[in-house]
Amino acid sequence: QFSGLLGTVYRRGNLSFTRDGNSLLSPVGNRISLFDLKNNKCETLPLATRLNIVCVGLSPDGSLAILIDEEGAALLVSLIGKCVIHQFYFHKPVHSVSFSPDGKKFVVTKDNLAYLYHAPGKKREFNAFVLDKTYYGPYDETTCIDWTDDSKCFAVGSKDMSTWVFGAERWANLIYYSLGGHKDVIVACFFEENSLDLYTISQDAALCVWQCDTELDGLKPMPPKDAAKEKKAAEDDEELLEEPKGEEIHGKADPSEQETRNKVKYSRVAKYFFNKEGDFNNLTAAAYHKKTHLLVTGFASGIFHLHELPDFNLIHSLSISDQRIASISINCTGDWIAFGCSGLGQLLVWEWQSESYVLKQQGHFNSMVSLAYSPDGQYIVTGGEDGKVKVWNTSSSFCFVTFTEHNSGVTAVTFTSSGYVVLSASLDGTVRAFDLHRYRNFRTFTSPRPSQFSCLAVDSSGEIVAAGSQDSFEIFIWSMQSGRLLDVLAGHEGPISSLSFNPMKCVLASASWDKTVKLWDMLDSWRTKETLIMNSDVLVVAFRPDGSELAVAALNGQITFWDHENAVQTGSIEGRHDLQMGRKELDKITAKQAAKGKSFTTLCYSADGQSILAGGLSKFVCIYNVKEQILMKKFEISCNYSLDAMEEFLDRRKMTEFGSMALIDEGGGGDEGVAIPLPGVKRGDMSYRHFKPEIRVTCVRFCPTGRSWAATTTEGLLLYSLDSGLIFDPFELDIDVTPSNIHKTLNQKEYTVAIVMAFKLNEKKLIQEVIEAVPSSEVDVVCSSLPDLYVEKLLEFLASAFETSCHLEFYLIWAHKLLMLHGQKLKIRSVKLLPVIQFLQKSIQRHFEDVSKLCEWNIYNIKYALAISQQRGMKRLAEETPGDEEELDSDSDYLM
Repeated sequence: QFSGLLGTVYRRGNLSFTRDGNSLLSPVGNRISLFDLKNNKCETLPLATRLNIVCVGLSPDGSLAILIDEEGAALLVSLIGKCVIHQFYFHKPVHSVSFSPDGKKFVVTKDNLAYLYHAPGKKREFNAFVLDKTYYGPYDETTCIDWTDDSKCFAVGSKDMSTWVFGAERWANLIYYSLGGHKDVIVACFFEENSLDLYTISQDAALCVWQCDTELDGLKPMPPKDAAKEKKAAEDDEELLEEPKGEEIHGKADPSEQETRNKVKYSRVAKYFFNKEGDFNNLTAAAYHKKTHLLVTGFASGIFHLHELPDFNLIHSLSISDQRIASISINCTGDWIAFGCSGLGQLLVWEWQSESYVLKQQGHFNSMVSLAYSPDGQYIVTGGEDGKVKVWNTSSSFCFVTFTEHNSGVTAVTFTSSGYVVLSASLDGTVRAFDLHRYRNFRTFTSPRPSQFSCLAVDSSGEIVAAGSQDSFEIFIWSMQSGRLLDVLAGHEGPISSLSFNPMKCVLASASWDKTVKLWDMLDSWRTKETLIMNSDVLVVAFRPDGSELAVAALNGQITFWDHENAVQTGSIEGRHDLQMGRKELDKITAKQAAKGKSFTTLCYSADGQSILAGGLSKFVCIYNVKEQILMKKFEISCNYSLDAMEEFLDRRKMTEFGSMALIDEGGGGDEGVAIPLPGVKRGDMSYRHFKPEIRVTCVRFCPTGRSWAATTTEGLLLYSLDSGLIFDPFELDIDVTPSNIHKTLNQKEYTVAIVMAFKLNEKKLIQEVIEAVPSSEVDVVCSSLPDLYVEKLLEFLASAFETSCHLEFYLIWAHKLLMLHGQKLKIRSVKLLPVIQFLQKSIQRHFEDVSKLCEWNIYNIKYALAISQQRGMKRLAEETPGDEEELDSDSDYLM
């Protein structure tokens, strides 16, 4: 089940803060991410539009959002239930959407019109999008919307350099009003707080201040006689139309003298310019906070300014990027400002009073190429074609360190077994080792002659580093301790495509395009132990976690399994048809024909070694059962049609008598049409104004805890996790095992029996209830009498309980007793139990880091509180001296 998207934080569209001002909604491609800035967490909602999201409208109470994609298809989403409530199609691209402050209406602008809809309410409706009025006025496309505070009027800016003020209802003295005064496209317009005064900002960095001669209370409703007459006219129109279009309001740019009598009038009070003399810096985004009168403007050069209106005083300005700022949002208190730069995919939240970053995240500029999990599954490291190595925290989904030492694309990354060293190989001819304690590059491994490294492996002790080269067909072996080159292994006759160390023995497997896999024995001075001959070029090789089986994927789309001790093939999977290639826009051949030359480019065993993950140049990741050699499940990693090669057949609407529309160059005027990319080109032609990235999976990895797996794709880093929340999955169930019987057994204080029964039912809530009912003094006795089979199950339950429970000390006692009493027996089956133990270690380690920091803080507070209570001559319960560290842990847990 999809659980999160890392690695990309913002693509395009508008950012918006939630109502409490602590969370930020950011559109990432065709998904939406919610950044919780207070708790430092990020989650991606489990829903997606068909194309990239262009604009997001958030309702004032923060419960609903409208997401609209490039073609105008809209989703109405509940942010509470995180699900899609309604779908609607606007038929044309939409520029902006905005809810009224009272939450009853919302305005959508497309083309040169503004549409006022009734907002979906709290009750169930047949149609959530009911059109109320249509407003005509601007001659060119509309760009922005702003509402007055009492939802009586709204303003719409347009590309024809005019701004229009419309009444949300028909006021006698304000139906529409048109404002000029600019020489460029309007970027934003804002009403002043509780008034009709207006600020308009254009792309040439000019700000106009408009004053209105009427207050908001001065808007008079239409006299009933006129309203009835208008209504009748509208009804006559509707009889002719097939569908009711709602009321239409036609604005004129130059109304006659008689029409403007007794109506609202605007006058321009001031005009300010942001650029100094001779500067031509386009203004691209703006936001205004009405209560503090704070105006934030972003420019194409990556600079932003903060001004105080209406006096236009500059508070400060700062350059945050070298790309244009695409979107700005201010939270409700006016403290935090969010910026999105779509060029580099940056997302920043800036606290302007203290001048510091609350959040600063950026994805890989180009696609990610490889990833690796840390041994405890807590961190993921990714390498990208932009030469950056980033380390992500899986629980918070944030990147906490970026290494930029490489000068060329990173081809492979891996963790050592300690989990504190990250290694990366790059096309710049270096392998670098990074330290996660001090965040520095402490070793750089190079070859005698410069060569481009395409793959990397590190042995289970973390002492020996091996990298394969693309151009010299050699494998280089270095020592981690000294950084010296130990050996160069020659023997392959083609570029080295993949390396893998056996987790249990000192054996290195190397795959090459010369159709062989060689096994090198490290103890026997790196002699070739075995050569496995394949039918076609070998692309990737992977060992099973217990080291007894080798999986090999070749260019003909086959995955073969080998018993490497005896050099015999034990099985094979024909996987080409499961890839299901899409057809790219510029392809001259069909997807079916193209698929014949396609194969898996990345493989990974699951943590228990029973299944294997495979991915390649398509939108599917396949999971096979190794023993049965059958496809178990196919994951579609994306449904975003903004990417290339998504559909199996080209769209008939894009086909003309001359072939596909994409092959016909509209603006070129040359004879050749569109240049077809050379074979093997991974990204589109960079000299084009726009090119579609192609959907592909570059790397898949299984988490060592066995709970999740990750894939690097064109979209970013996708995480999928086991979510067994609603599944009834009993284990050795008897007729007597019922919840009521379990409660009876508990009341009779037969704890061991109750635990075994609860595990037979396998209901998480029930297991938790039973375990928490055991008194801490009896844990020792219960643990010693548990059958071996249930020890593993209990350990797995503890590991997941640590993540959510606040009974830290109680569960620590359980874990401690279980491991002490059953340690020897567990050691015998250590290979099978490794994922569970690592899951447990990850959970405990996370708590240890949190609690130890907290304790250091709290020791002083507790001492101070104790000193005070002794002076008063009485002790209060909450501040007794903690007896040992365990108690201190739980104490500080409550103080949190």
